Amino acid sequence: IWFDPFRNSGNYYNNFPNNNKVWTEILDGKDFFEFGEKVDIICSNPPYSIIDTILKKCIELNPRIISFLIGVNNLTTKRIEVLNKSGYGLCKLKMLKIMDWFGMSFIVIFEKGKENCFDIDRKIYYTDKK
Repeated sequence: IWFDPFRNSGNYYNNFPNNNKVWTEILDGKDFFEFGEKVDIICSNPPYSIIDTILKKCIELNPRIISFLIGVNNLTTKRIEVLNKSGYGLCKLKMLKIMDWFGMSFIVIFEKGKENCFDIDRKIYYTDKK
């Protein structure tokens, strides 16, 4: 079951590869934060202003895959680590430029039980200021 929590006009939803799909859209009276059905894949372009709350709800729904189109500034180490601690690894990332939108964006795919496709280094490095 594919799920688009922020369907809006359906740009994502209408392109899901099968008919086994569900959606919510607050503008149509279907609130994502009240949704509780079992889904396999969450795929959407969420509102960036509440991304932490959205990630928490997605983790609660426990799908196999969480995939978002998000602005480059919204993919932070802390958010990746929150998903990692919940058992999701960032296994695919595609960078793209959408001219009429935010600019540089990512399509990210987090999959349950997978490892990140890259390493996170939280050490702080300094350059020698001679």
